[in-house]
Amino acid sequence: MSYFDDKNVNLQALRKKAFNLRWAEVDDGVIPLTAADPDFPCSDKIKQAIIDYASDGYFSYTPKTGFDEFKSSFSNYVKDLKNEEIPVENVLPVDSAARAMYIIAKTVLKPGDEMIVFDPCDFLFRESCLAAQATPVYYSAGIDTKNRKMDLSKLESYITDKTKMVGLCNPHNPYGLVYTKEELDQIMTLCEKYDLYIMNDEIWSDIVYPDAKFTSIYSLGNERCKRVLSVFGYSKSFGLAGLRIGCVYATDDEMFQKLVEASDVMSTAGGATSISQIAAIAAMDESRDWLKSFLEHLTKNRDYAVEFINKNIPQLHAYKPQATYLLYVDIKDLNCKADEFVDFLRKEVKLSVVPGGHNYFGDQSEGHIRICIATSKEILYEGLNRLKEGVEKFVRK
Repeated sequence: MSYFDDKNVNLQALRKKAFNLRWAEVDDGVIPLTAADPDFPCSDKIKQAIIDYASDGYFSYTPKTGFDEFKSSFSNYVKDLKNEEIPVENVLPVDSAARAMYIIAKTVLKPGDEMIVFDPCDFLFRESCLAAQATPVYYSAGIDTKNRKMDLSKLESYITDKTKMVGLCNPHNPYGLVYTKEELDQIMTLCEKYDLYIMNDEIWSDIVYPDAKFTSIYSLGNERCKRVLSVFGYSKSFGLAGLRIGCVYATDDEMFQKLVEASDVMSTAGGATSISQIAAIAAMDESRDWLKSFLEHLTKNRDYAVEFINKNIPQLHAYKPQATYLLYVDIKDLNCKADEFVDFLRKEVKLSVVPGGHNYFGDQSEGHIRICIATSKEILYEGLNRLKEGVEKFVRK
């Protein structure tokens, strides 16, 4: 039996455990294609590693900067999968990729500084900047929809003497695009010209479809990447959101030490739990086959969902993502706010999706919805049928 057979989705467990807009937070009968969190259980290797670690009943303090095994596993993992040369000593496990973004913002930004945040993009770029009492400057040139690529042509005009950092979400959420080496070089060249840092979020870099190729900014060379401070996590590719495990890393020794200082791990106020690090080690070392099977399943879901929406729901347009398991869907032909349409779907056809707009992705995402496809074929098919029914009812009302 495949890891990703329909019967492997345990709805009884999900209705108790899956929060953040998902099964535990919706009314009975509602299908939540919402937060980026798989409906499938994690790999057996991860479960067994947790059981083995817990078997003697000891949950003692970890080293302040994390287990050495975690650091070496991470360095090997990104070398194998992304050809990144990250020094073992410059990897810090922390309690989620989101926390890593806040640590980077705290390290680089001060009140009065500015950070360029792409709009649309995941809200954590904005929120981490605000938490550091800096000002997000929204780069809203967005996307070249005709050629399906990022539009960086106006990026330099957003840089001021207060700019200190640029947020880079690669692969991009919600567009589902990967950056080319030329685009990354363009961003890096501007950061070199104006002495800016880069908050580099690669949490989606494991979920790249066979018809695309992920290129890390580290492909430009570690010497140029001294100004890059990076984020990774295990919630998207391995289903470990509830374990709160991610890491922050860098190639520059001095900047990495500043990240450690900002993380509060040396006072034991910050850091990642022992269990979460053990799970992440098992993910990186022993669960690559599981991840490969997951991507094969997601590819089928992506292809079906994009074709279904574009063929059967003429009022909507789904972009085919190169990466992530999120569909970014244009609903502008419905002539309504995304929140209004999402509320209608939930009430009328018992389907929950994420609305575009300021709260989640920025103002430029208004007129769109985001749909998570990391579920079973059966649930996805039913969800899309409800989406079609919901659009038909909304148009008639």
